[in-house]
Amino acid sequence: MNDNIVTLGALIAGAALLALVIIASIFAKRPRKMNQAHYQTKWQDLQKLLNDQATWPLAIIDADKLLDDALKAHKYKGKTMGERLVAAQRDIQANDDVWFGHKLRNRLVHEHDVKLKERDMKEALLGIRHALKDLGAL
Repeated sequence: MNDNIVTLGALIAGAALLALVIIASIFAKRPRKMNQAHYQTKWQDLQKLLNDQATWPLAIIDADKLLDDALKAHKYKGKTMGERLVAAQRDIQANDDVWFGHKLRNRLVHEHDVKLKERDMKEALLGIRHALKDLGAL
């Protein structure tokens, strides 16, 4: 009789522990609520950079950083933004457009004398903006 009570107690404790682990994993994977006001303010600030062609590269760099901040806030794994983008690819609809923007940002940062066309600048920013919307930041 005493052994049955101990066994029953161990089963109940095990079931309770398993339930806690399951609940914790569900909440850990749930996306965080984004501070949309913060991201909208930052997005509006970088849009002011579009008034002058000389500051277009800075707008793309800032947009890329803003997206990386959103990826980090969602706790996507990866040492680099590229790795975080790969981890987030199921949650972002226009992956090719986002990658275009990120690669353009890399060219602007690492190469000299990049001729930035208006069409490329718009495509990069639209892709990044769509990703921010998909993540709930905008």
